[in-house]
Amino acid sequence: MSISHISVRGARQHNLQDINVRIPRNTLTVVTGLSGSGKSSLAFDTIYAEGQRRYVETLSAYARQFLDQIERPDVDSIEGLSPAISIEQKTTSRSPRSTVGTITEIYDYLRLLYSSVGTPHCPNCGRPIARQTAEQIVQRILQLGTGERITIMAPVVRGRKGEFRDLLDDLDQQGFRARIDGEMTDLSEPPALDRRKNHTIEAVIDRVILKAPGTDAPAAPGGKPSVEKRLDAAVSKALQMANGLVLVLQANGEEQLFSSSMACPDCGLDVPKLEPRSFSFNSTFGACPECHGLGSMYDLDPVKVITDWSKPLLDGGLGPGSASQYLLRLINIAAERYNINLKTPFEDLPANHQRILVYGPPKNETSRTGFHGILAYLRQTIEEARSDGYRDYMMNFMSATPCPACRGKRLRPESLAVKINGMSIADFTALPLNRALQAAYEFKFTDREALLADRIRREVEERLEFLCAVGLSYLSLERSASTLSGGEGQRIRLATQIGSKLRGVLYVLDEPSIGLHQRDNNRLIEALTQLRNLGNTVLVVEHDEDTIRHADYVIDLGPGAGRLGGHVVAEGTPQQIMDCPESLTGKYLAGDIGILHREKPRPLTGKWIQVTGAREHNLQDINIRIPLGVMTVVTGVSGSGKSTLINDILYKSLAQSIYGSREEPGSHESVEGANQLDKVIRIDQSPIGRTPRSNPATYTQVFSPIRDLFAQLPEARERGYKPGRFSFNVAGGRCEACEGDGQKRIEMNFMPDVYVQCEVCNGRRYNQETLAVKFHGYSIADILDLTIEDALTVLKDVPQLNQKLQTLVDVGLGYVHLGQSATTLSGGEAQRMKLARELSKRQTGRTLYLLDEPTTGLHFDDVRKLLEVLHRLTDLGNSVIIIEHNLDVIRNADWILDLGPEGGEGGGRLVAEGRPLKVAANAESYTGQFLRRYYTSADGLLQAIEQEEEIVAPAVAPTSNGNGVAAPKKSAKSAPAKTAAKKATKKAARKPVRK
Repeated sequence: MSISHISVRGARQHNLQDINVRIPRNTLTVVTGLSGSGKSSLAFDTIYAEGQRRYVETLSAYARQFLDQIERPDVDSIEGLSPAISIEQKTTSRSPRSTVGTITEIYDYLRLLYSSVGTPHCPNCGRPIARQTAEQIVQRILQLGTGERITIMAPVVRGRKGEFRDLLDDLDQQGFRARIDGEMTDLSEPPALDRRKNHTIEAVIDRVILKAPGTDAPAAPGGKPSVEKRLDAAVSKALQMANGLVLVLQANGEEQLFSSSMACPDCGLDVPKLEPRSFSFNSTFGACPECHGLGSMYDLDPVKVITDWSKPLLDGGLGPGSASQYLLRLINIAAERYNINLKTPFEDLPANHQRILVYGPPKNETSRTGFHGILAYLRQTIEEARSDGYRDYMMNFMSATPCPACRGKRLRPESLAVKINGMSIADFTALPLNRALQAAYEFKFTDREALLADRIRREVEERLEFLCAVGLSYLSLERSASTLSGGEGQRIRLATQIGSKLRGVLYVLDEPSIGLHQRDNNRLIEALTQLRNLGNTVLVVEHDEDTIRHADYVIDLGPGAGRLGGHVVAEGTPQQIMDCPESLTGKYLAGDIGILHREKPRPLTGKWIQVTGAREHNLQDINIRIPLGVMTVVTGVSGSGKSTLINDILYKSLAQSIYGSREEPGSHESVEGANQLDKVIRIDQSPIGRTPRSNPATYTQVFSPIRDLFAQLPEARERGYKPGRFSFNVAGGRCEACEGDGQKRIEMNFMPDVYVQCEVCNGRRYNQETLAVKFHGYSIADILDLTIEDALTVLKDVPQLNQKLQTLVDVGLGYVHLGQSATTLSGGEAQRMKLARELSKRQTGRTLYLLDEPTTGLHFDDVRKLLEVLHRLTDLGNSVIIIEHNLDVIRNADWILDLGPEGGEGGGRLVAEGRPLKVAANAESYTGQFLRRYYTSADGLLQAIEQEEEIVAPAVAPTSNGNGVAAPKKSAKSAPAKTAAKKATKKAARKPVRK
């Protein structure tokens, strides 16, 4: 008898209120509700955690000690549970070596494909590389020169793990010596090799002195000279022992590897036998030797080393090294030799003079001056430095730059020269996924190659098809995993799971619609449906309206957040949720409640920020204008260039102009209008703290006033307590038994670590003397244990706390505890925490706020609260720019920039701009097509646009300074505007220095 439901009884994890839930198996079930209502606690911390725990318990005690153990969730019972797989929204990997290709395993199949049927080419001349016979190898060795002492060796083991006892015994019995890991070794007493490390073993076949023709011993008629005969025998033996490889060691230590399989007929360049690891940038056999497979090198950046380009180099322009008399003398010698005027501001020097000073003169001329450039001198000081402090200081003047050897392709030249249909593996991985899929379809093989390649190609094609199906066609396989958003990483893992075609599995997903434009929502829903149709149960934590409407079953948690949540408000089909009068989600779905938007956008102020010639990543040299003093939303399909434009270009440029930031913005010509702002603040979803001791009270700076308040209480003053007494991070007031943690960790070997409450303070963090000081009956520990909403009631009479706490409540965080660990907050909660912190500060009315998808993790009702806060922020005269896909936020905007029309190569263009009405009327805009549903008719839409007042911004036109370097257009400007223009010119002038 099959079980039709997953039954959860008595779930009390976190704020869940002893709830019972029945989830139909083989359905798409959505768990929704207000932020903080307990959705993740039910889906991930209870159901998934129990499924994972049960699986781990099936393993042996030995295996379990190597795994992260999961503590049993606080639940009475869970029945009908399947093996569980979690697909969370956290970024896939922070490793610089992890790419889209590696995490989807497509790159592993490509390595196998290229090593099986790839055609090697010479990295020097580009000609196909052919096989070499033993005779050809001998002739190549004879060309090394007369009198050369050489050693012929057979590389029988190359970079493999193991002890190789039998192999060494066998070589000893045959009378061979060997070189093991670079050391000549007598095999009568072979060394013990570490089986966990890579080893290289080369058998010494023969030692030969090459002789000039005619000086060798005479050969028999028709035979070979004796040296050539010895070489022939030695090479043949080595080829036999090492599977077609011969290693020749010369007396000067140089080595040459010959192969009977592949060698260039013109250059004589040999390529070892192709293996999958030859194409791995994580292996020494495939990685670029310069950057070790990273594709980039962290090196001194001339833009940062020259700290002030508007000054002469030796008069305030040079940063590090300016105190070195030796360097200054070398610079003066070079300046005299090349007629460089050191009294001229560095930015006004000719480009060739800038290069000589920074990188040094040409190599054949350095001996005349002894000057190799400022960067070479500084690199030497870093290598010779004994102080870690100096190295840390010099890190401030470094940037990651593409590797000059592989140009960011990560692989060694021999691997990059292997091609299929004229395309190297790096060329293939650089393509957008939709074009990579087309290229895979077009691969042509011979009948013999097809036997090897067809199955591999089919695996590659299927995985690429799944990735394109979930809206990721704009990504490339070489894209670093650390640059992916949470939604992109989650959809990649989703596509991988669809490709695995498992059945009977419970999949738990956390808001897979994050970062997805409405146009692509149907693709995602189809992917989830396909996963369900394979015979799986798909449990999704989601707020997206379309996903909820397409669900088979919905569980709505609430009715509030925090201690007011954790109850099942409604469950059933989407229609049953809409019919439930207690369900807030149902009321929004049914249209009984809606997110109101302003009847008329704010009037434009006439002040603009203008970005000219934006061409970073996929931006197509676009010019954009953003009005100040209003709320602007930047939207477009995933991968259209929104984050590149706002975060990489606009924010970094303004940070340079306003704060003097050293972080270089993305490629563009100019950003004008910075003089109209006094602050630019980016509010993203990165954690507010990475340690459990960080919490909302410390981050929002309300903990210091709270500690000051307790220190001023009569009892504290009598005892001489200072504010530091009430910190759990400082010895004195904290509990020393747990050092202010409130709990202790006990390692349990193959069982999960157990966290037990401190038996001295009972989890209160403070000692008894500190807890004896109370405010209105609350100790400092009691205050930290309150929710922000309750703390506002207790501390309402403290003016410096009232405003900050009220702001936190306004952004919908009233349910969060003041002392809650920062590591437990979601990305959306962290972003709203940052927003509240900025709101509580004194407003100047000249601040620009940049927000990146602030609706992540927010329920319809939370979005309404967020919009109220953003409108309040804008009404104070500030400017707000939001990267967003949520239609409720978009239609509340005063101005919209819609990028696209597609993602990746098909994006990076400005499709539409203007008021929401104008964008809705644009037939080419995908965003406009979805906005149109909020307006009654096309005629009414056009009529409304005609009646709307528009302030037209000044035209933006790229100009040139005559040297091919973009520069701002000259005009009469105020002093601040001249400063901004000067900085833009300075930035443009820096570019010639880069190699």
